[in-house]
Amino acid sequence: MIEWIPVTGSSRIVAEAYDLETETIYVRFPNGVEWQYSACPPQVWEEFTAPGQSRGKYINNVLNHKPHGRYAG
Repeated sequence: MIEWIPVTGSSRIVAEAYDLETETIYVRFPNGVEWQYSACPPQVWEEFTAPGQSRGKYINNVLNHKPHGRYAG
């Protein structure tokens, strides 16, 4: 079961989650669509969720270059 964390201050995403066991980042967009990004070790999750980090820019610059796709959870 994914434990979604609400995101405030981002126009790009509304919630995020991380599964340490599978090293997968999950992102929920304002339209309700959810995506998963694989091959994300803890350091990537820490960078993605760092204070002041633009989630949208990080998705474009880093996460979109990892295995990803729509999450059908």
